[in-house]
Amino acid sequence: MSEPRDITQVSDILQRGTTELQAVGIDEAATDAALLLGHCLDKSTTELYLAGKDRLDQKQKDLFFTLLARRKAREPVAYILGKREFWSLSFSVSPAVLIPRPETEFLIETALSKRNCHVPQYRSLDLCCGSGAIAVVLARECETPVIGVDISAAALKVARENCHTHNVTDLVSLVQADLGNCFLDAGLFSLIVSNPPYVRSADIDHHLQPEVAFFEPRKALDGGSLGLDYIIGIRGLLSKLLAPGGDLFMEIGDQQGIQVRDLFLKHKPSQDYQFVTLFQDYSGRDRVVHIRKNE
Repeated sequence: MSEPRDITQVSDILQRGTTELQAVGIDEAATDAALLLGHCLDKSTTELYLAGKDRLDQKQKDLFFTLLARRKAREPVAYILGKREFWSLSFSVSPAVLIPRPETEFLIETALSKRNCHVPQYRSLDLCCGSGAIAVVLARECETPVIGVDISAAALKVARENCHTHNVTDLVSLVQADLGNCFLDAGLFSLIVSNPPYVRSADIDHHLQPEVAFFEPRKALDGGSLGLDYIIGIRGLLSKLLAPGGDLFMEIGDQQGIQVRDLFLKHKPSQDYQFVTLFQDYSGRDRVVHIRKNE
């Protein structure tokens, strides 16, 4: 559908954008159209609806319909705009990182409310840090040092930008490494929070929405044939990374709870861990595993 040149009012263009997105099967068509148009006009969604009779100039219209075409091709709005709200903060994102999701907000909420506050708060670790969203929030909320680790240099560039934006560069250090291998035998961390790749390879190829499967970085999604490759890797490092009494909070797939719990319970539980606990998200699905090391 070509750009309409006979409409210029905000309300008409917003409706046209919504209709075009609905036609290609996008569920949140009205929301997405409003976000794109608001970006073009530098207006919030509320301001946009209040400005329904305002008119766009040709440059603004051209930009909107260019962005709309990208969304119709199923590119995520967050990548089109280069940002995503998370924890009531604006985070830069790019195709080098996963788009932060509500599930990961639940992960952080659980970590902050359930962590062991009776052990010395040495430092925290954001393992597989991606955009740095977890590291930034931990630094702001706990006001203690955080190390963010990711194997991707491109992801760390985005994380560095977010640390600068949110004024936590004095608290957050970023390290390019494979999991936490560079910290072995140190017992450095009283808190580890991780959103590792946990999607099964076949699910990426056959079951995920095109926004995720075709645009988000596969390396940050793909957990191998069972979705457990990185989780098993973390299991092998955990006792050496955590300080006595320290906690791991890890996001997992909603069908992985029992498998992940058993993986850790069968791995020297009496020597290493006080407990392995699963937490369900607000939809009642297994979402976070919490493991505490023996003191």
